[in-house]
Amino acid sequence: MAEKFDVKLSEKYYMPDPSYKQNSWLGDYQKAYNDFLKDPDGFWDRVAQELHWFTPYTKVKEWNYPYARWFTGGKTNITYNCLDRNVANGRRNKVALIWRGEDGTERIYTYRQLYREVQRVANGLKKLGVTKGDRVCIYMPMVPEQIISMLACARIGAVHSVVFGGFGAAALNSRINGAEAKVVITADVTYRRGKSIPYKRVIEEAIINAPSVEYVVVLRRELDQPVEIHSEMEVDFYDLIKDVSQECEPAVMDSEDPLFILYTSGSTGAPKGIVHTCGGYMVGTYYTTKYVFDIKENDVYWCTADPGWITGHSYVVYGPLAMGATIIMTEGTPDFPDPSIWWRMVEEFGVTILYTAPTAIRMFMKLGEEWPNKCNLSTLRILGSVGEPLNPEAFEWYYRVIGKKSCPIVDTWWQTETGMQMVTTMVGEPMIPGFAGKGIPGVIADVVNKEGKPVKPGTGGFLVIREPWPSMLRTVYKDDERYRKYWNTIPGCYAVGDLAVKNAAGYIMVLGRADDLIVVAGHNIGTAEVESALVSHQAVAEAAVIGKPDAMKGNIIKAFVILRLTHSPSDRLKKELLYHVRITLGPIAMPSEIEFVQSLPKTRSGKIMRRVLKAKELGMDPGDISTLEE
Repeated sequence: MAEKFDVKLSEKYYMPDPSYKQNSWLGDYQKAYNDFLKDPDGFWDRVAQELHWFTPYTKVKEWNYPYARWFTGGKTNITYNCLDRNVANGRRNKVALIWRGEDGTERIYTYRQLYREVQRVANGLKKLGVTKGDRVCIYMPMVPEQIISMLACARIGAVHSVVFGGFGAAALNSRINGAEAKVVITADVTYRRGKSIPYKRVIEEAIINAPSVEYVVVLRRELDQPVEIHSEMEVDFYDLIKDVSQECEPAVMDSEDPLFILYTSGSTGAPKGIVHTCGGYMVGTYYTTKYVFDIKENDVYWCTADPGWITGHSYVVYGPLAMGATIIMTEGTPDFPDPSIWWRMVEEFGVTILYTAPTAIRMFMKLGEEWPNKCNLSTLRILGSVGEPLNPEAFEWYYRVIGKKSCPIVDTWWQTETGMQMVTTMVGEPMIPGFAGKGIPGVIADVVNKEGKPVKPGTGGFLVIREPWPSMLRTVYKDDERYRKYWNTIPGCYAVGDLAVKNAAGYIMVLGRADDLIVVAGHNIGTAEVESALVSHQAVAEAAVIGKPDAMKGNIIKAFVILRLTHSPSDRLKKELLYHVRITLGPIAMPSEIEFVQSLPKTRSGKIMRRVLKAKELGMDPGDISTLEE
């Protein structure tokens, strides 16, 4: 029997200019999807053939549920496809990376320059004894050396484990020990809101009980007062590569060799070390960068994510560079020194594709339209969203204020575990605010009940992926049982852990995590739906809701609300918000309590941590909060 969800579906379509579909790499979505369904292995074979293989693979896919092997027997190196291939194919003098520091400092790397720097750092790592299969932890700010270090590891077959630079010593230590890292690459400081924030002290504390670490490589940025390098274990980043060769042959990697480990926190338990492999991940990120963003030779592409997260791995580094794109990377915050900084970047660099998070979009909504309106955003042609559901009000604002009603929005759903985008509205297809879209060609996404049976359109259920895909995780590092759980929760499916609803046209709306479901008087209410209703009120900037135990109803809904700067808390406003939710969703979804707050607990990737709110409300232990933003 299907789960019953109370869902009010929007059917407001936005039709993009027909030229987007006509000029896109994909062309007609339905034809491309049907071609994939007719011959899935042939579909992925055609994509993989666009990349370089030292030794051709003998089989596209081997599927022994729940384990997959992709491009069996194939030998490749992802950095060869990101760098060597582009240098050889006429892009040697094309700009690969534009970096802008918080103080306005700029560095620009052509593909030739990036290629040489990666090889130097790769040779530097070899000097430290790093070999194929060794793990290297990268704990750095958003500087070019972060990307260069990732690519240098992949060049020699070392497995990188990038840890977001905002983590504290305990969280960093658990990830260093979890991966058994041989080398840690870090920096002395990062810069945020005009202040210098030290990193090295965090590293020094994090490696006290990390017996696997042999060396710490330190990028010293404050040269007027350089931090001390302790020669027993520490090495200066640029001293390491001072006298090394600029040539380093790429390691020949089997398609199924590990490329990286990336730790992600679950709702409970220790962080999970998600393992991605060389061949399938390369194909998946290349394919989605090309077709989801419809990226072309002259595009200037800006994904605002930190490479410390999967979005940064896939869509700052590997996918765009495999496509030969020009990418932008910045250090700092989106509202410093003022809230126009991002939009001035778009104008100055002629950004054509912008990929960011709903949290940032809602922040800009709160600050007002005058900031983006100060700048010329006419170069933008495609907008993207990632990290959490893009609520309809944020979609409308993004479309109207940033895209000037002319840019398609690709609202992407995917995970650290999937490695690549899975569900979106492909460029040129009709867009529905609140709906991410459909499974992309190559992905079979569905909404099902607990038995794995499809639910009726308009009925909520569990989002699943029915068949393997190239960039899927292969295991959880040293904990394969946690990997198998993804495939054993719902029969015959990869269970993503999200609730969703599909409309009659097949568009999927992601409602939030399954553990964010609130059961009120027998009705299952998705937190994202109530939050979206609250945010659609003109006074509300952000909202989070939780379920509180209630003797009569089982649970009641409590809302935590951040107001826009132009509004102040009042009992009258609480009544207005309750009425607004009643009208929008119906009385069953009305919060019983509303609390006005100044901030909400979030991960550093921008996701609201509702379980932390709930734990605090109920006086309970919040569990793992290592990903909580300071």
